[in-house]
Amino acid sequence: MTFKEAMDQLNIFPQCKKYGLSLWQCPQFLFLIMGIAIGITAIVTYLLGTRYVKDPSLVALIVLLLSILLFTLSFTIIRSLERIAEANRMKSEFISIVSHQLRSPLSNLKWSIELLNSGRLGKIEKKQAEYLKILTDNTQRMGELVSDLLTVSRIEQGRLPFQKSSFSLAKLTEEIIEKYKPYASASNVEINFQAEKSLPQVTADTSRIKSVIENLLDNAIRYIKGGGEIEIKIDKKDNKLLFKIKDTGVGIPQEDQRRIFQKFFRSMNAMRHQTQGSGLGLYIAKSIIEKSGGKIWFESKEGEGTTFWFTLPTK
Repeated sequence: MTFKEAMDQLNIFPQCKKYGLSLWQCPQFLFLIMGIAIGITAIVTYLLGTRYVKDPSLVALIVLLLSILLFTLSFTIIRSLERIAEANRMKSEFISIVSHQLRSPLSNLKWSIELLNSGRLGKIEKKQAEYLKILTDNTQRMGELVSDLLTVSRIEQGRLPFQKSSFSLAKLTEEIIEKYKPYASASNVEINFQAEKSLPQVTADTSRIKSVIENLLDNAIRYIKGGGEIEIKIDKKDNKLLFKIKDTGVGIPQEDQRRIFQKFFRSMNAMRHQTQGSGLGLYIAKSIIEKSGGKIWFESKEGEGTTFWFTLPTK
């Protein structure tokens, strides 16, 4: 390691930004804290040693050996953490690059399918239309996955853009429900919506919150089997609005609940009833809500349904 590289390592804030980590998760900052702790330990050891050990040389030797041992352990641990952080950064960059590269061919594929479906290149037979429908559905799924991967990459790198403004959460929810009504009706699911009168507006990124509500509503409809009901409610709580969505679906097994907001995680119960899904939706939803100054949580019982809540600030 050159002198310049060593000095760069000591420049904590750029290093933390590079890895996309908070200060208390950054290896360089943790090394600094551990160095201070080791220094304090050495002083305390010296003071205790001079009190209970008569030979000053022995006290100095004990302090020196203890300091070397602690610094060696600290350096080894921090270097391991640094390698993990670097691997995580490279993984996020890889996902970002691959996702960007996939966007262009997917857009071209989508455009080509739309052109074929239009009939401008010739009459489409029934069997051909069936295959084109399969291609359209799978292209849409791939597009959604690429979009989710890009969002996750931006979240991990701290580059997810937010354009905050004031808007009506109740009105946004009504628009989303109206959009999902055909899907709910086809699944024999009834959606009931209630909101307090004269609710204040929330301050957040409208498009991001829209994606959160769409994800929660889509999941609720998707995991109700044989018909059921979804209850959506918005109430005012102090200086925040509380959004609640409750379904009568398959529920989440108790052993899977602690991992429900992790990337790429899907419970076995969910995969039995719905094979499609990337396991990124709830991770993205949690990141968006927390970035917006709110919280998200849930309760669920297998076979009875799930309830999700989230809060958003009104100021």
